[in-house]
Amino acid sequence: MTDAPAATDHQQFITRLQRSLDDGSFVRLLLGRPHGQAATLHKLLARRVVLRGQDHLALVWRHATQDITKNLPLADAVALVAEQVAPGAASGFHHAHLQTRQHDIQLAMGKKGRWSLRVGKLAPAPAEAESAEADDDAGNYLGGSEGINRQRRHPLTLDLPFLQELGVTDARAQLVPAMARKWRQINKFVEVLGHAIAESPLAQRDPAQPVRVLDFGAGKGYLTFAVHHHLKASGRVPDVTGVELRTTLTEPCNAIVDRLGLQGLRFDAGDVRSHGAQATDIMIALHACDTATDVALHRGVTAGAAVILASPCCHRELRPQLATPPVLAPLLRHGIHQATTAEMLTDALRAQLLEIAGYDTRVFEFISPEATSKNRMLLAVRRATPLPRARQQQLREELAALKALFGIRQQTLEILLADGASTAPVAAG
Repeated sequence: MTDAPAATDHQQFITRLQRSLDDGSFVRLLLGRPHGQAATLHKLLARRVVLRGQDHLALVWRHATQDITKNLPLADAVALVAEQVAPGAASGFHHAHLQTRQHDIQLAMGKKGRWSLRVGKLAPAPAEAESAEADDDAGNYLGGSEGINRQRRHPLTLDLPFLQELGVTDARAQLVPAMARKWRQINKFVEVLGHAIAESPLAQRDPAQPVRVLDFGAGKGYLTFAVHHHLKASGRVPDVTGVELRTTLTEPCNAIVDRLGLQGLRFDAGDVRSHGAQATDIMIALHACDTATDVALHRGVTAGAAVILASPCCHRELRPQLATPPVLAPLLRHGIHQATTAEMLTDALRAQLLEIAGYDTRVFEFISPEATSKNRMLLAVRRATPLPRARQQQLREELAALKALFGIRQQTLEILLADGASTAPVAAG
């Protein structure tokens, strides 16, 4: 009698995936390093959802410019994943990362074309991890150590219908484990926005007057829906527009708006450069690439926004201009330090320009860097009274000196504001 052959690494991985779905320990799945597929494809993501009372995996093929989603019953989804990481397959993925409540499991093809399975040590339970990470990032904007030490309370509740529609919660209004970080991000954003509104001229406005919000780069609408709900729950009249380039995202969002009967919320196809100018009270632009952030900030200023919230991305404009002050030569000879300096300098100039334009500004860490590297937030709240001329002049001189130090010849927000006569150009010196 011969022994049965040992299960291959591929078989063991699929078995562990199936087991995690059976016992409820599944958290998330990611397939990476695609081969034999579209050049635009980056990765395949999977999360568990409940549709019409049945468990499914929501599979998202993430391309450079769009996401393609397919919801499959668990058995069909497991079979598809098995095909995507099958040894010798003409197309698929060369890396699979499964996270469960107990293990971190990775299947990968090495340089010699051999598959290997690695099972990590026990991970903390999602509820514990969520609590710890929430405590870590609570104090940056909302009260320092006091914010960190107090018990975390989310401004949103899990029973909101739009959360289920967006796949953040399941049919039982329970948080989908794979969406735990997104849930924290949504709540942190709403919390920051609420404090900003309280500090802004909007705090004195008649609640019956609509609050006009433009959210550029709305994506799948997580924050757009949350902002609409927050305004309505605060006794205000929301007039919220999410602007997104991809109609594959705006159309499903508008369908949710229709199904839930949400008044004062819509999604338009377009971008920050093409969308028609309109009066705005709150301007939001998260992860607008490079100078698109400057265009969005300019739109907020010229539209008279009381609150501007931006999460800058892809700081490319200043890096080629960056000159190295002699005293900083040992620091800036390293490429990673040059990139970090360009990012800090870009957002410092933006904040300074917004100060000159009539705003109180802050740059802070929005969420934990473990959730995303794009975690910097630029918040601008319009002042009720203008700065004294002496202070404005001081800010202009500081800006000119900073540009001169690093050899910066031009910066898009400054050019846009100068062209619109919102502020005079600042010489580089």
